[in-house]
Amino acid sequence: MGAHLVQVADSTAWCLGDWLAYGEAQYADRYRRALDLVGLNYQTLRNYAWIARRFPMSRRRDTLTFNHHMEVARLTADEQDRWLDLAVEQGWSVHQLRRQLKQSRQPEQEFPDAPVLPKISADRDRIDRWRAAAERSSASLENWVVASLDQVADQVLDEGET
Repeated sequence: MGAHLVQVADSTAWCLGDWLAYGEAQYADRYRRALDLVGLNYQTLRNYAWIARRFPMSRRRDTLTFNHHMEVARLTADEQDRWLDLAVEQGWSVHQLRRQLKQSRQPEQEFPDAPVLPKISADRDRIDRWRAAAERSSASLENWVVASLDQVADQVLDEGET
């Protein structure tokens, strides 16, 4: 039931955003009307419309939530598509997408004061595959490995909480 409610809420955000964006040229008082009809605050309605305008239906990922799209809405269309594709491929939650975006904006660092983990031995093909994935994610191999370990840790720890 909860999953169904999330889908309904997600669809509602898109529908309200599309409705307000459509009414932009037709109704100067569309936000006042919407406020009276739906009971949401003005800023929420503005956000819905802005995100709906940033993502025409042809660019929306139906396997991702409205909130996934909201996380990348301020980026260029190409960057939006890249991050949304990664979120689909990796099965990222909104929280994981937000963390990946945040990490990508941080300057590359070599973790100067961090404890060092044991050396990892792996065959050349595996390391080349990891390096290619890191490059595709616009991260250094070290940062990509750390982010991947964080993602797996989150999954394992989240499973333990349910």
